[in-house]
Amino acid sequence: MVKQRTPAVGFIFATLLIDVAGLGIIIPVTPKLIAELINGDMSQAAVYGGWLWFAYAFMQFICAPIIGNLSDQYGRRPILLASLFGFGIDYVFLAFAPTITWLFVGMVLAGVLGASFTTASAYIADVSTPEKRAQNFGLIGVAFGVGFIIGPVLGGLIGDAYGSRAPFIASSILVMINWIYGYFILPESLKPENRRKFEWKRANPIGALRHLRRYQVISGLVVSLVLIYLSSHAIQGTWSYYVMKKFDWSPAEVGWSLGFVGLVAAIVQGGLIRVIIPKLGNQRGVYVGLGLYAVGFLLFGLAPSGWMMYPIIALYGLGGIAGPSLQGIISNNVPANEQGELQGGLTSLISFTSIIGPPIMSNLFAYFTSPGVPYVPGAPMFAGAFLTLASTLLARRSLKRTGG
Repeated sequence: MVKQRTPAVGFIFATLLIDVAGLGIIIPVTPKLIAELINGDMSQAAVYGGWLWFAYAFMQFICAPIIGNLSDQYGRRPILLASLFGFGIDYVFLAFAPTITWLFVGMVLAGVLGASFTTASAYIADVSTPEKRAQNFGLIGVAFGVGFIIGPVLGGLIGDAYGSRAPFIASSILVMINWIYGYFILPESLKPENRRKFEWKRANPIGALRHLRRYQVISGLVVSLVLIYLSSHAIQGTWSYYVMKKFDWSPAEVGWSLGFVGLVAAIVQGGLIRVIIPKLGNQRGVYVGLGLYAVGFLLFGLAPSGWMMYPIIALYGLGGIAGPSLQGIISNNVPANEQGELQGGLTSLISFTSIIGPPIMSNLFAYFTSPGVPYVPGAPMFAGAFLTLASTLLARRSLKRTGG
């Protein structure tokens, strides 16, 4: 048995860091692997890529509330470890996928196993005081940031040197290291008195959404958060295809650019957010962050040269204060024994944006880079700017009504 330890946010940060690095490794080579499997170009690969993430997100949408509710009964640690072990096996499966169909099967399995971020969010809520939750939720962004500094750079270099499948094996190794680390180091965070029995009526996407509706004060903010994540798929779903098509970047160049994205995110959410949010407050943090996001999207879509993407990434990355500010406000309005259910519900909603986001954005990219139509490869970025503005208006209305 693992000895009882005092729960620490640092443990979950390290666990998430390694997990994200494993995911980041495969991103720069996925477009090339899809193009090889379908014998097509980047525009065609983008469409398949969008549907691959649709499959992943659909299964996570279904399973995330189940995972969140299970963690409310059995604790965060066993659920997190089971998910990580499954991911390690699944990456090997993806590495040897002989056809695009098997690639889809692997992504479906990844969606089922995608519990780590749901459970990690609940873990952070367990060990954070209400006034520190927004800042500690920012550590999830730091883990993403540092993980995406390490992962995509390694993935791009490994892909250029050893082919498009090798990074999947590297990801499996990293995730299994993460599992070993978690097994011996990660303590349980959920106290016995804060646990509750698993209920199927609450462990489904519809039940999770109904649960969120019970808290009228946060309903509008939840929708605003969902729009932020939907807009983010303009970048998450098309970045590799966009820069490869528009600027003729290699997997290594894609990896370096994503590494810089991670560096900016780590600086903003690991350091600046702990200074900015206390000074601005959660409400103004939402407004400033969303404004920077919208400007960043527009500049991404308009950039005529590849080098310009780097300063725009820096500007866009400062918008990262918006998500933790919103999530902190939302979390502070939910009881301690329902944080797992809350995070499961939020993850389901975010996963729902991943169901519709990648196909929308990738098809926008494919359409506007196809022969016979106006060549506008930045179309997904412009759509992201529009969605961010909509999120800003909704957040303003909700916060004005609730007082932030």
